[in-house]
Amino acid sequence: MTLAVRYLSARTLDTAAVETPEPGPGQVELAPAFVGICGTDLHIFHGDMDARVKAPGVIGHEMSGRVVRVGPDVEGWQPGDAVTVMPLRWDGSCAACLNGHQHICQHLDFIGIDSPGAMQQRWIVPADTLIRLPEDLALDRAALVEPTAVAVHDVNRAGVRSGERVVVVGGGPVGVLIALVAQAAGADVRVVELSAHRRALAEELGLSTWDPAAEDVTALVREWTADAGADVAFEVSGAAAGVATAVEVLGVRGRLCLVAIHPKPRELNLHRFFWRELILIGARLYVRGDFEKAVELVADGTIPAERLISKVVPLTQAPAAFEALEGGGDVMKILVDCTTDTEGAAE
Repeated sequence: MTLAVRYLSARTLDTAAVETPEPGPGQVELAPAFVGICGTDLHIFHGDMDARVKAPGVIGHEMSGRVVRVGPDVEGWQPGDAVTVMPLRWDGSCAACLNGHQHICQHLDFIGIDSPGAMQQRWIVPADTLIRLPEDLALDRAALVEPTAVAVHDVNRAGVRSGERVVVVGGGPVGVLIALVAQAAGADVRVVELSAHRRALAEELGLSTWDPAAEDVTALVREWTADAGADVAFEVSGAAAGVATAVEVLGVRGRLCLVAIHPKPRELNLHRFFWRELILIGARLYVRGDFEKAVELVADGTIPAERLISKVVPLTQAPAAFEALEGGGDVMKILVDCTTDTEGAAE
């Protein structure tokens, strides 16, 4: 048995002992060390993904940990290896897969949503989802590789180039990571964020920020760009006002990269798209190369992962941590430590 955090119904989580099967052919058993709580997990918590999460369902997909056991036919991995997981399984036969877009397979199994996730003391996963971590990379920092891979994918999808002016609307964990990755690529970046705490943290990390409640962001962009407008905007806020801002700041042929999950349809200024020949780009998940680049960025300190970790809680306190994140405030990233609880420990 292993102790796990389970989704039961909207706004209801528990911790309970669950069965851990033997790793089968092509599978490995992991001991998750740290698991991050992300925006998708909050959507699950709110009940927005009940069509996909089979309650009671073990959740979590931003993780780091070590291999415990390997199943038959697994090569290249051994107990003790430090790893993270790219939590995607695809069918290989749908139109998306056949066109080389396996990460957005039309029948995608997103592990931690569609199948059991990482917020447990032992976890069985396919060996081909493993991403190797450097042995000298602290596992709490390594738990931010997955959201960094999201940021790498987003910046790549938007085609950000050195010297371009980029506006990131939303300064939460993924927004800050996008800004850092874009800045590392040579872009001139501004982060638009309402929270004073998040703006202060972004500035401590070397990013420039604007407060949309106190400043006219569109006017600031015109001044910053000599009235040309931004080359790229990332919408990471998930709010209607954020969508409007991301559209308005763009210059001619600017690219709007949609990152946030919007639970309901939003109005969009299509006249602006027509008038300036804007481009809308969807960005979802990542490919293996994004993960490998993310490992490099976290390991070499380009992404100061430790600065983004607001709090670490033991497994049994994970349900309360969801409520704390939901309330906002001075919180960026909360990690769940899967190693500290002994109740129901893995056998």
